[in-house]
Amino acid sequence: MNLLYNIRAFARLACTPALATIILVATADTPTRAQLRVDITRGTAQPLPIAIPKFIGKTRQEIETGRNIANLISADLERSGLFKPIDRRAFIQKISGRQVQPRFGDWRLINAQALVVGSAEAQKDGRLRVEFRLWDVLGGTQMTGFVYFTAPDNWRRVAHIIADEIYKRITGESGYFDTRVVYISEQGPANQRIKRLAIMDQDGANHRFLTDGGALVLTPRFSPKAQEITYLSYGTGQPRVYIYNIDTRQQEVLGNFEGMTFAPRFSPSGKEVIMSMAKDGNSEIYSMDLGTRDVVRLTRHPSIDTSPSYAPDGRRITFTSDRGGAQQIYVMNANGSGVKRISFGKGEYSTPVWSPRGDLIAFTRIHRGVFSIGVMRPDGSGERLLTEGFHVEGPTWAPNGRVLMYFRESRGNRRIGSSSKLYSIDLTGNNERVVNIPAGGSDPAWSPLVK
Repeated sequence: MNLLYNIRAFARLACTPALATIILVATADTPTRAQLRVDITRGTAQPLPIAIPKFIGKTRQEIETGRNIANLISADLERSGLFKPIDRRAFIQKISGRQVQPRFGDWRLINAQALVVGSAEAQKDGRLRVEFRLWDVLGGTQMTGFVYFTAPDNWRRVAHIIADEIYKRITGESGYFDTRVVYISEQGPANQRIKRLAIMDQDGANHRFLTDGGALVLTPRFSPKAQEITYLSYGTGQPRVYIYNIDTRQQEVLGNFEGMTFAPRFSPSGKEVIMSMAKDGNSEIYSMDLGTRDVVRLTRHPSIDTSPSYAPDGRRITFTSDRGGAQQIYVMNANGSGVKRISFGKGEYSTPVWSPRGDLIAFTRIHRGVFSIGVMRPDGSGERLLTEGFHVEGPTWAPNGRVLMYFRESRGNRRIGSSSKLYSIDLTGNNERVVNIPAGGSDPAWSPLVK
């Protein structure tokens, strides 16, 4: 088999000192053969059977770490709905070394179309060496392979990165597993509900609180740079927009505005924040330059304009307005010109969010008391509802534009109130899953891929 041995180093994991080196060990030379591929552009895709044996190791710690890495890769891929990890009890061949050639006939017998093998090995300098190789079982060739050097307690991040590489190699699109989600954690009875800003990995791991619950917080949103978020807080009794640096844990007030501010969100460049602001009883959309703190008014209409969201190229903005008599979705140029209504379905529309791919806008729709999460193209065509319920709201996009996260609220009673949970769903509407969080949650916001 002809392999390309390409060695490169870059600082994708450089946010931790011991994580600075990633080396690509081997990539299959595939131009002349048909590639194993899952087509995710044609509606529901049949999950691809994939075998992921435990990563091998010599010591007890290496064996445990290798098992954990393989389990997390398997969980990531299975949760996407595009892969079907095969039960390890069905495996015929036992992988005993990282240089062992797969017996492809054994893997074909259990219907595996892809195979992931790997190892975890402690280094003399204290780092962990993790290697993986992705094999096309039907073609009998290696598709890709990497070696990672990292701190031993960073194995989860390496597993997410490997899952992203597998997802990308087989689907042709970027993965979304090495990402985080910020949301509002909710605890306590209805009349004493404590809301705290919280952050976690996209699978619910590494959960921590960013605020102590002493002040009401709402609508957190990630910066494209990933290390900063903006959110709304009532710490002073009046809503104020804050920017919080996740790495330094420092926060600052974005500005003192004359009116009430709502739903702040970063521009794609991260240099501006767009928001709605109510002055003299009228809610309009404004943008603020984070460098100069200059504020520019973008809409001028006696109606309520709110929930702005930029297109990924920064040239257009979607927002909601009741200027047509009911709350609907509109699109305008980034300077406020060319306002055009795009939603014309039954009911009222809110919380529009532009996909990172630029091809769709997600939204919440309310019709006859039923809430729905759906998507439409930027011109309003192709509207599809993905899920509905008593109260579903607040969609946020995964960075690859294929999965949405939102919150679902159940009916409650007067004493305990309602309870809300976070869910994810793909664009087919057939892979809805609850997200593991320690209490209730709302207003999720997905990060870009972690740099």
